[in-house]
Amino acid sequence: MKLGLIGCGNIGKFLLQAINKDELLPGGKICSIYTRRKESTAQLSKEFDAEFYGDIESLLNSDIDLVIEVATIEAAQEYALKVLQGGKDLLLSSIGVMADINFEEKVGELCRKNKVSVFLPSGAIGGLDILKSAKAVNGLKSVSLTTRKPPSALREAVALEKETVLFEGSAAEAIKQFPRNMNVAIVLSLAGLGSENTKVTIIADPNIVKNNHLIEAWGSFGNLKLEIENDPMPNNPKTSYLAALSILATLQNKEKIVQIG
Repeated sequence: MKLGLIGCGNIGKFLLQAINKDELLPGGKICSIYTRRKESTAQLSKEFDAEFYGDIESLLNSDIDLVIEVATIEAAQEYALKVLQGGKDLLLSSIGVMADINFEEKVGELCRKNKVSVFLPSGAIGGLDILKSAKAVNGLKSVSLTTRKPPSALREAVALEKETVLFEGSAAEAIKQFPRNMNVAIVLSLAGLGSENTKVTIIADPNIVKNNHLIEAWGSFGNLKLEIENDPMPNNPKTSYLAALSILATLQNKEKIVQIG
């Protein structure tokens, strides 16, 4: 599987190391890279034997099967539809972009028209299989997410010295106010009741050093309460390590004959 990569931040570098160096994706390689940071990417291109492209069109015209987006919601808005129009499968890390119903509908139309697929990794949370199962018979009644992070992981709260509730509302509104921190809320809503009906609370807590997510749901299936305490990516307290691992796992599972969950 020949892969293209949009974005070469911490997660992008992790994937280059895991796939191209450590060979954790048998038969797969990141062959093409696109980012606006041309100077820093030139070194990565050489180190990981991947061709650097200065524009998205050149990357899409290269010999790749799937594009991995690990940049920002803004980048996903700008490039995701172009990837699908170019006939390439897409793994989308900035899942918050899917909170826009019109955008989600365009994605569906292009996938059907061009016979391509979009893969959404679970990111820094779990329990999506339970929500999907309950939703299958309209048995899911309530879903909520309480996210607790150290102030250093939240640009809006970096100077806070005591526990503070920063937000209470829907996942749809949470991703608007915290676009770099609430992708988890949108993937949760896609698996469950939608972004308008998924309740979100965001708390800045100076007494913790790890990102914490508490998922609660109930319905005809019973009750769910799942708490996840995530170690951050090295050198980036805003991103959970599990988010990077979920992207690698999605790629590893993509073509397996036996699918779980």
